[in-house]
Amino acid sequence: MNYNKRPNDNERQFNLPDFFPGFPGGGQPGGVPGGGQTGFPSPSGGQSVGAPSTPPPSFTPTQQQFQTYAVDPGAIQGCLYRFTYVWLYRDSFWFFPVFVGRRSISGFRWSGYRWVYYGVDLDRVQSFQCY
Repeated sequence: MNYNKRPNDNERQFNLPDFFPGFPGGGQPGGVPGGGQTGFPSPSGGQSVGAPSTPPPSFTPTQQQFQTYAVDPGAIQGCLYRFTYVWLYRDSFWFFPVFVGRRSISGFRWSGYRWVYYGVDLDRVQSFQCY
């Protein structure tokens, strides 16, 4: 058992250079957000889905006071491929989801100056708002 876990160990940020050609931040030179293919299938199954080519909205939404205790994958599914503001229990950020599973969500998180591929367990998500 690992007793040295950091508080955010359930959150996963992926920076996988040299594993996915054309992936933002790795693979081929010039793999920048919004350019090239990322290896994620699109809903139609043909082309790949990448990071947005523009930054997220310039405002920070206000979190609602009343929230549910668990985020339902069906509810957040409606935010796929849309700018979404996510509140975790200790963090909040702009997110562009490209995959929703039964227990997790992945996509691109805005780092303040670029999009970074990111995944998180849904039980860590306190609330969200898509735009």
